[in-house]
Amino acid sequence: MTAKQLFHKSFPFCMAKLGLGAATVLIDAVLLAILLGIGWLFGDTGLVVCFLIWCGFIPVVRLVLMHYVGYLVKAGHIAVIAEACKTGQFPANQVAWGKSKVKERFVSSNVYFALDKLMTAAIKQIQDGIQKVAGKLDFIPGMDAAAGLAKFFVDISLGYIDECCLGWTFYHPEQSEFKSAADGVVIYAQNWKPLLKNAAITMLKAVLGMILIVIIAFVPIGLLFKLFKWNALIAFVLACLIAWVIKFAFFDSYIMCQMMASYMQVAPTTVITFDLYSKLCAMSRSFKQLFEQGQAEQPQTAADAEIGTVPPVQPNPPQQNTAKPIFCGECGTKNEPGTKFCGGCGAKLS
Repeated sequence: MTAKQLFHKSFPFCMAKLGLGAATVLIDAVLLAILLGIGWLFGDTGLVVCFLIWCGFIPVVRLVLMHYVGYLVKAGHIAVIAEACKTGQFPANQVAWGKSKVKERFVSSNVYFALDKLMTAAIKQIQDGIQKVAGKLDFIPGMDAAAGLAKFFVDISLGYIDECCLGWTFYHPEQSEFKSAADGVVIYAQNWKPLLKNAAITMLKAVLGMILIVIIAFVPIGLLFKLFKWNALIAFVLACLIAWVIKFAFFDSYIMCQMMASYMQVAPTTVITFDLYSKLCAMSRSFKQLFEQGQAEQPQTAADAEIGTVPPVQPNPPQQNTAKPIFCGECGTKNEPGTKFCGGCGAKLS
């Protein structure tokens, strides 16, 4: 299924994010009016001080809303996309379905944020290691070419990689979320080249689009503030907040769909090797913690339960892929064996 299809068919989540973002901006605007009213009583100095206090309140308001509400919306969107990539179908009443799956997977927001924090830190640490010793990482295919991509776009794209790994936890609900997340990070490492190429191109479009949105939002707000002889700096900050809402609701959603479409195209056919787990554990303390917690939460056998130990993980036996590639009957695109949907046109493969 293509990124455009995932984006259009999961549009209810974009509207939910738009409502959440609008609520954030509304709260910020009310706080700004109150603080500027207080500051006005103390003259220009009071206005400046209250404006700086308001700037400090912005991340606090966003954190509170995102911690208690935003994680449900974001993770629910990821759950729906993972389900669509797995089955080719979108569930009815997507937002409610997504929230129910998130509550099943993560008992509380604390579990979700703990997992997300570990994944984000692990990916960043692995990326830093790749930048420093790329020449020694020949165990990851295509690393030499991938290491040469622009670091600016790579750093931006890393914020969306953890969403792909989180999607893998919904793709495999039968095992621990920490185990699935660790598998997801390894899958990303093994498929570095195609995923990073797609991320760099997507990030370039996102940065240009964000600049354009800020300019479009600032023009009418700036003219309104100039008409009433209000501070132009406040107009610019409000324009940035409006641009953030649009980015959060639509741009981030499309980028997530783009990244997950690429990720889910290669993830199901990726053969994970235990050797890569050990190498990534050596590169990243966060990945090691993620991996060890996942192993600890895996169910024990009856024999292991009697002696109170967790069975050691055995390396995956080497596998030889003798399956032939699948060619799409609609557009002729060559797809990897086992692919369910064409990577070129999104048509379902027989």
